[in-house]
Amino acid sequence: MATVVSTGRVVGAWRGAALRVEGYWTWYRRYWRSNLYSTGLQPVFFLAAMGLGFGSQVQPGAATGGLSYLHYVAPALLVSAAMMLAVGESTYPVLSGFKWQKDYLAATATPISPGQVLGGHLMWVTLRLTLAGVVYALMALLLGAWLNVGALLVVVVGVATGLACAAPVCAFAASTYDETRFATLFRFVVMPMTLFAGTFFPISEIPLALRWLAWISPLWHGTELARGVTLGTLDLLPGLGHAAFLIVLFGAGFASARHYFYKRLVV
Repeated sequence: MATVVSTGRVVGAWRGAALRVEGYWTWYRRYWRSNLYSTGLQPVFFLAAMGLGFGSQVQPGAATGGLSYLHYVAPALLVSAAMMLAVGESTYPVLSGFKWQKDYLAATATPISPGQVLGGHLMWVTLRLTLAGVVYALMALLLGAWLNVGALLVVVVGVATGLACAAPVCAFAASTYDETRFATLFRFVVMPMTLFAGTFFPISEIPLALRWLAWISPLWHGTELARGVTLGTLDLLPGLGHAAFLIVLFGAGFASARHYFYKRLVV
């Protein structure tokens, strides 16, 4: 009978999370072609359809800040795609780690803690958002969607917005056993947020009584930041306010998700 001998080694906080990322990367290297369209090419095709196709029928005016619709919508579509990717990576994959594949249970049977499992997942989401954002930014550059070097920051804004959405959704996924609730999340939260958070038109066109729905949306704050850095219209105080909203939302979501990860994985 084999004897198991402890190595006496303790996995550091960042090392434990990095090991989770290594596991995700090992899987992704085999299957990246299967989701290349949804995460890399689909947003670019959507930009071509909306910015060049539909945008050719939209005259520059006050609603677009006097710019072409391609320049107006390009940064918003990057942020919107980041939000969709982050939410997608934080719903079924997280619940699967608890319920179906149970890889979270396997990981926490080793010296890796539930907090490191969560940290590794969010680090992986960050890597996915960065890769998808860089691909989109380069393709949008070829379409002439950027006006100045401030566009170099648009990927950072997209990643920040995605993480601000991913953390609370991770908490939601870790707190539920019923995957049908994700359909409700996409139908009544994600989709309306995409349509009414200033992605396609300014929220000043929304009735004042409903405008607060955009103000509490992380997508609107990310969109305002992205438009500000790419169009050169971002003022200091509004920029700090938008960034602070995203940071607070991420922090609160991370704390809540960490609570549910420990509650579900620590016996």
